[in-house]
Amino acid sequence: MNETEILNAKILIIDDAEANLKLLEDLLAREGFHQIISTADSTRAIDLFKAFEPDLILLDLMMPELDGYAVLEMLSRHISKEEYLPVLVLTADATIAAKRKALALGAKDFLTKPFDTIEAMLRVWNLLETRVLYSHLKSLNTEIKPIIHTK
Repeated sequence: MNETEILNAKILIIDDAEANLKLLEDLLAREGFHQIISTADSTRAIDLFKAFEPDLILLDLMMPELDGYAVLEMLSRHISKEEYLPVLVLTADATIAAKRKALALGAKDFLTKPFDTIEAMLRVWNLLETRVLYSHLKSLNTEIKPIIHTK
């Protein structure tokens, strides 16, 4: 695995605040990521997820119409159990209940706003590194399985 593989990752950002979208887009671009799609309309989340096939989703919880919890529930119906697709929740809701609920619904990490930008980027890198390693392992498993014979 190399850095280029991680920097080629597709990142989907879902947050109803345009300022947050711009901040995250700028942070990711400065970090070297270039495949970034964002939306302030959470009702577009699943369509964008299907069309873009992201490697990482950055998700706000408190949004009108569909909140982040509803988006997590919808995503869980579209992500195979054999797949590792990290969702990093970014929210102003710092309660234990919010963390537990988001993590129980499939989020892989959780940051409260306002967040430290360096910490946020480190978490992005860690989640994407795990995604890439998981993909490598999965492809190795696929290559090995047909060779194994059982009696």
